[in-house]
Amino acid sequence: MSSVEVKEERARLLRSFIVPVAFMAICWIVKGIEELFNLDFSFLGIKPLQADGIPGIFLFHFLHGSWSHLYANTLPIIVLGGCLYYFYKPIATKIGLLLIFSTGLLTWCGARGGVHIGASALIYGLAFFLMLSGFLRRNRSLVIVSFLVIFLYGSLIWGIYPKYAIENNISWEGHLSGFIMGIALAIVYRKEGPQREKPSEDEEDDDDLDDENPYWDVPEPPQEDLTQPRYFRH
Repeated sequence: MSSVEVKEERARLLRSFIVPVAFMAICWIVKGIEELFNLDFSFLGIKPLQADGIPGIFLFHFLHGSWSHLYANTLPIIVLGGCLYYFYKPIATKIGLLLIFSTGLLTWCGARGGVHIGASALIYGLAFFLMLSGFLRRNRSLVIVSFLVIFLYGSLIWGIYPKYAIENNISWEGHLSGFIMGIALAIVYRKEGPQREKPSEDEEDDDDLDDENPYWDVPEPPQEDLTQPRYFRH
């Protein structure tokens, strides 16, 4: 890889983090305003099956109950969002917006009473989209990404377990909505964006080239010239 290609790849990598970093910057600004002016925006979160909770379908991802809550969500959003934009750029914005809306809607429709806030539902959606999508596309690079996400965030599955989540004041319903929608979008959009690599003509001919004596290229034995006398030694 030439130096120009390295620079281009580095620039592409940096660009892939612009949207997730901007997303989390908004979350930090919102929390900072709350702290600075002694406000509480949690009333804008999801209130299941209530009309005044409908705005939360779009807004609850940007709201966090504490700084520790915000800290916990920041790195996963940046890492998983960066992976989405780096490896799935043609459909990344579409997937991100669909996850934001659909996880909010599912949480509003099916969560228990109370107020639900935080970006965890989006984290679950991104994680399970990336986990499954590589295997469905059978793309070697994307399969590696899937295994990496499983290694880093496979333990997220515990956040869907109601007893564990309720004991820790966690919205397991939001996590479940992210799990469902991440898998659903990976299946629905499996044929959009990057696909399985097609072997080049050179790769298709590799077997022929590697075989020094392929069975179809075995030279025929020389024909005996019957017109010439045959001599035998004694």
